[in-house]
Amino acid sequence: MSNFFAMISRMKYIDRWGLMNNTKTENISEHSLEVAILSHALVTIANTRLGADLNADRAAVIGMFHDASEILTGDMPTPVKYFNPEIKNAYKAVEKVAEDKLVGMLSEDLQSVYKPLLSNEDEVLEQYVKAADKLSAMIKCIEEVRMGNNEFQKAKAATEQSLLDMELPALKIFMEEYLPSYYLTLDELG
Repeated sequence: MSNFFAMISRMKYIDRWGLMNNTKTENISEHSLEVAILSHALVTIANTRLGADLNADRAAVIGMFHDASEILTGDMPTPVKYFNPEIKNAYKAVEKVAEDKLVGMLSEDLQSVYKPLLSNEDEVLEQYVKAADKLSAMIKCIEEVRMGNNEFQKAKAATEQSLLDMELPALKIFMEEYLPSYYLTLDELG
């Protein structure tokens, strides 16, 4: 018997933004779907407009699993996770142990397929998934601020600066062409 997929389904029980006052809670299952969609979009933009030859489908799958370790670790708030290099490195080590534990729940014949997805061993696609992860955070900040939740103002500014600092051409295109739509109402989107 393998517990992997039952454990993965528990992503829906891990809420994000734990230190923030949210108008709507977001769990890592919802977040991971959005990261998968955004990862696919960024790689597709890179392929179609910038001449890259990357696997957008694989980027999406990596995005789906990028926070799976948080099933075991919980979601550590970004200001805490990156407070100093010692905490950051310690948390990375804890994430690695959690990833190995999850992979160990699979039958041996599936472990080699899922291990690279959980640990994102593809350095090129990793930058797109990281950008998508930040984009998802930015979208959350936009949504919260639009709902009048000023608690997210500083997070929004910091996240936007992080996105600009990434200097990923596909990300820049997405931010110029697609991100402004997240400021619109449903009627304006139609």
